[in-house]
Amino acid sequence: MARCIHCQKESALISSPLELCADCIRNHFEAVRPHIQNVHARVRERFGLPRHPPREEDGLECPLCMNQCRIPDGERGYCGLRLNREGQFAGGTEKAGNFSRYHDPLPTNCVANWICPGGTGCGYPRFSHAESAEHGYTNLAVFFRACTFNCLFCQNWFYREYSLLPGRLGPEAIAMDADENTSCICYFGGDPTPQILYALKASQIAWENRKGDILRICWEANGSMNERFLDRAVELSLQSGGCIKFDLKAWSKELHLALCGVSNSQTLSNFARVAGRAAERPEPPLLAASTLLIPGYVDEEEISRIATFIASLDPLIPYSLLAFYPHFCMQDLPTTSRKHAERCRKAACAAGLERVKVGNIHLLRNAY
Repeated sequence: MARCIHCQKESALISSPLELCADCIRNHFEAVRPHIQNVHARVRERFGLPRHPPREEDGLECPLCMNQCRIPDGERGYCGLRLNREGQFAGGTEKAGNFSRYHDPLPTNCVANWICPGGTGCGYPRFSHAESAEHGYTNLAVFFRACTFNCLFCQNWFYREYSLLPGRLGPEAIAMDADENTSCICYFGGDPTPQILYALKASQIAWENRKGDILRICWEANGSMNERFLDRAVELSLQSGGCIKFDLKAWSKELHLALCGVSNSQTLSNFARVAGRAAERPEPPLLAASTLLIPGYVDEEEISRIATFIASLDPLIPYSLLAFYPHFCMQDLPTTSRKHAERCRKAACAAGLERVKVGNIHLLRNAY
C-alpha cells in the first residue's frame, strides 16, 4: 500500500517509486511534474545515462529520434549509445551494433504472432512457407541494447547495463545469421530506434543476400524514430511481408511522461503515418499495436482513447492488450487482473476496433 504525495490517497495500485496516482498525474500534472522529473533522473543515474536529453547549443545534433539531442563533445545522447567523439558519432552508426540475437523456433510468443505469417500462414505462398504456422523455421530475434524512452515498468530493463558499450559487430553479422531456415528477422529491445541506421543496413544486406526468398523484416518499436528512417523501415516490411508493431504505452501525454519519461507525440504521429500505408498490403497486416495493462495507471479510459485513435485510422488494425508483470521500478504493483483485462478489451471493441486480443493470459490473476 503506497500513498500519493499529491492527494494523499492510499492504494495498492500506486507504485511506491512514482508516489503518484493516475488521477493526479492526469489532472494536476504541472504541480507534480518536478517530482516526476526527479524520479526519472534518479533511475537513469543508476546506469550512468543522461538525466535529460542534452540541448547544448553547439552540440552534435542527433537526427534519429524525437528527443533531438544536441550532444556536447565527449558526452552522450539520451539513449546512452550515441556518443559525440570530437564532432563525430560513435555508437548508433550503421557500421557496428550493440545487441544480442538468437534463433527462435516458429511459431514464437511474439506479440504479433496471432496475425503474422510465421504464426498463422497468412500471406502464403508469397510471404509464408506454409498455409499455417511455419514449423521447422526460425525467427532471428535481434535485441538492441538502448532505448529512447525511460519506462519505469520496463520488462527488459537489463539492457541499460549495456547501453554505454560500443557496438562490436558489423551489419553483415545479421545477414550471415539469416540462413535458409530463417523466415523472419525481428528487431526489438530496448528499442530499434537508437540503432535504426544499423538495422536498416543489416536488413538490406540480408534481403539482397536471400535473393527473393521468404525473409520478413519486422519491428517492435516505441515509434519515436525520425520519419525518414521510419519510411525506410516501412518499405522493407512492405516488400518482405513483415510487420511494424508499435507499443502505445498510454494516451494521456501527462501519463506517458510520468511512466516513460518522454512525450508520446511522435509515436502517435508515426503510427498514423504507417497506418496511411497499410492499405498497400492488407494481408499480412503491415501495422499492429499493443499496450501493457499496468494496474492503477493504464485503465479503461486510456485503452478507450487509444482504441478510438486506432479505429479512426483503420478499425482492422490488430491491437494486443498485454498483461503486466511487476518489473523494474514498478515491482510493487500486482499483475493485471482478468476483470481489468476484460474491461479494457470491451472498451477497445466498443471504440470500433475489430481485431483485439488479450495477450500474456498466463499472467492474469483472478482477483479484482
